[in-house]
Amino acid sequence: MKQARVKEAFIGSVSADRGVGGQYRSRSWRWRLLLVATMIGSGLTAGPVAARAMVETSDSKKNVVLIVADDLGWRDLHCTGSEFYESPNLDALAGRSMRFQQGYAACQVCSPSRVAIVTGKFPARLKTTDWFGAAAGTQWKRNTRLLPAEYNRSIPQEELTLAEAFSQNGYKTFFAGKWHMGGEGSLPEDHGFQENVGGHHRGSPPGGFFSPYSNPKMDDGPDGESLPLRLGHDTAKFIRENHQQPFFAMLAFYSVHAPLQTTEELWDKYRAKALAGATPDHRFIIDRTLLPVRQVQDHPVYAGMIEAMDAAIGIVLDELESQGIADQTIVVFTSDNGGVSAGDAKATSNLPFRGGKGRQWEGGIREPFFVFVPNLTTGADSQTPVISTDLYPTLMELCDLPLQPQQHVDGVSLVPALEGNPLVERPLFWHYPHYGNQGGEPSSIIRRGNDKLIYYHEDQRVELYDLAADVGEQNDLATEKPELSQKLQNELLAWLKSIDADMPTVNPDFSAEQERQSMQQLIDKGLPNLERQHAAFLNQEYQPNKDWWGSSVRD
Repeated sequence: MKQARVKEAFIGSVSADRGVGGQYRSRSWRWRLLLVATMIGSGLTAGPVAARAMVETSDSKKNVVLIVADDLGWRDLHCTGSEFYESPNLDALAGRSMRFQQGYAACQVCSPSRVAIVTGKFPARLKTTDWFGAAAGTQWKRNTRLLPAEYNRSIPQEELTLAEAFSQNGYKTFFAGKWHMGGEGSLPEDHGFQENVGGHHRGSPPGGFFSPYSNPKMDDGPDGESLPLRLGHDTAKFIRENHQQPFFAMLAFYSVHAPLQTTEELWDKYRAKALAGATPDHRFIIDRTLLPVRQVQDHPVYAGMIEAMDAAIGIVLDELESQGIADQTIVVFTSDNGGVSAGDAKATSNLPFRGGKGRQWEGGIREPFFVFVPNLTTGADSQTPVISTDLYPTLMELCDLPLQPQQHVDGVSLVPALEGNPLVERPLFWHYPHYGNQGGEPSSIIRRGNDKLIYYHEDQRVELYDLAADVGEQNDLATEKPELSQKLQNELLAWLKSIDADMPTVNPDFSAEQERQSMQQLIDKGLPNLERQHAAFLNQEYQPNKDWWGSSVRD
């Protein structure tokens, strides 16, 4: 069944540049990957079949296209298990990539993860532990037991970023999309990117997902132009103009971050698809905090955003093919944190993983993680746990550039895993001394092997999970395995001390009674209202505003 679904999506989407409500045109190179794509999820590898379909790489330096989605969850793609969202271009890319099934973001929110990608260091080490702009310390005004830790709001200037490392080795460097790693003095052009389209201090698109964008780092397009498609075209333009020299391009989408916006055509398509399926009894549950968590993938606006981003990626992949450099270009795709299942957007479900963006469970940190390397990857799954800090040394080694071990201290090269060999086992760490807008709790995490321990800073309790047997983190083993729990806790706390990690402090104004009242109000009123609101997205009369996004003519 899985193979049939992938094949159907593949044939129905041999597609490229899709405009708003437009039609796809065929892509010859995706036909060459049909056999590979149908094997996704089957446990098979394409082996020599896919290898024969690829052109031999020349001796010239490899190019890199690093694609980072925003707020995209692990199961938000067809090729990672979604029956609702459609992502034909990413499915095809996954069909020729190493698919790291246990790929992680370095944090459960955006800015820290993005800094980790470009520096090769865990956020706690750089004290960049929350999204840049979040309140902390005494500026925090919510009724919580702790005051979130203070944090750095930009990449430290002394860090040698991935772009700077490539630039120093003769690469042309390019950035497009969401930056959110610092403001004036710490923008893409201050950290090694020679060209920058759209990257500035804000984490959400200031003008939304259709032109006019109100973005100080990119020109507006025609009224109603799609932001992801624009970023795809601008990246393709950079490739077209620089394909005769080695380049490093980072395409960091604002998609699928809020505000949730799509075209009426795509909304209608996914509305019909949702209504053709089973009607859920409920879409949300309360999972310990005041923010309900979505359990169903049927949001038609969010689905349209995924399709638009996927079409933009197709534009970029097509350009590589058109310029004859697809066989010389490494392509990486991942996301910066889990899908938004709570908070303002409540857009998606990350099941079978628990929670989503901002939360300490797998739904908040597990990501799609695809690495395509010409003449090396042939479409296979790896169960090796990997994390976004690994991209720095991996890309440097793949491009035969000198490693920077003093820089990417929290990453390891994934080249052995890409070659089918095991990596040396190591612990992975996370530290989030904050309260997420999506319901996260101040916590720190260690994963060693299949064991994952979460340490909560509010009351020093721990949770212990065996991810091999319990990927949904429903069976806490901390009491059942006290020795293992204590061992992992000691290792985690020792690591935090070794890097001088910042910690949250007690909130003297916390009111337990106010917290109880807020929870009761959520149960009595908030949850029923939320169920009605999200059911309304599927009503035929639904209209988000006076004119659908992208369809109105603006003076």
